Amino acid sequence: MRKAFANAVLAYCNHNDWFFLTGDLGFMALEEVQSEFGRRFINAGLAEQNMIGVAAGLARESLRVIVYSIAPFCYARPFEQIRNDLCLGNLPVCLVGNGGGYAYGHMGPTHHALEDCAAMNALGVRVLVPAFDDDLPALLAQIEGPTYLRLGYDVRPAGQNVPEYAPWREVMPGNFGAIAALGPIAGVAWQALVDLDIDSRPAVWAVCEFNDAEIPSRFLDQISGRSLYVLEEHVAQGGLGMSLALSLAARGLAAGCFFHRPALGYPTGRFGSQAFHRAQCGLDAPSIRAMVTG
Repeated sequence: MRKAFANAVLAYCNHNDWFFLTGDLGFMALEEVQSEFGRRFINAGLAEQNMIGVAAGLARESLRVIVYSIAPFCYARPFEQIRNDLCLGNLPVCLVGNGGGYAYGHMGPTHHALEDCAAMNALGVRVLVPAFDDDLPALLAQIEGPTYLRLGYDVRPAGQNVPEYAPWREVMPGNFGAIAALGPIAGVAWQALVDLDIDSRPAVWAVCEFNDAEIPSRFLDQISGRSLYVLEEHVAQGGLGMSLALSLAARGLAAGCFFHRPALGYPTGRFGSQAFHRAQCGLDAPSIRAMVTG
């Protein structure tokens, strides 16, 4: 998704009032952005806290800023600067965390981002989790205040087109309840169930924003008296499942059955690829299929 992100930046953000900052990352993805932005592209080095301060200073001069790093270095290391420098001033800075969830696999927990959405939501940062490469232009057009953009991998089934971007999108119909999947996990669920009959599978919804005002009535109708499955490569605390459960409770609504599959951390104490960790958490395609059909 980072190549698609770079292309979207070039197409929609390459204007004189946009700056791009990176923490010495982006090899084989950002070279064209660096060339096109010229002096508006700043390599801040391995100094993420300072990078946020620089971004805030630029934003206070009526400039728009993208800050790019590996996800945990983007939200965790400079947490205080995000809170004090960006959020208190409501500055239009987009923090781009590449590799949400377990994406950096074998590099271990220091490089995993499992609580990033919760941390940024707690500060009032707008959290955007694109499910597919196609989502990025629409999301980059929405940077009006502090924003966190979590990049992953587009894993839609081969040959499938995705609907036009919306915070909640039904990417595959179904008459057996509904799946609400955070960002790229929607593609995994889509792959897992695409060959099932429509009457024996849940609808799959790609959820890309934590905004309960955007929950479609169609989704609410699908889960009334039926099963709701929530899938997210994020810890349960402060994630989509908790947010959605609160929203349903506030509406006085309830699903027939509620199944939640979050990131479980490291249940075996071992580290491996993203695929390994997803399987450990029941977030891989075979596990999702077994959850629905079993």
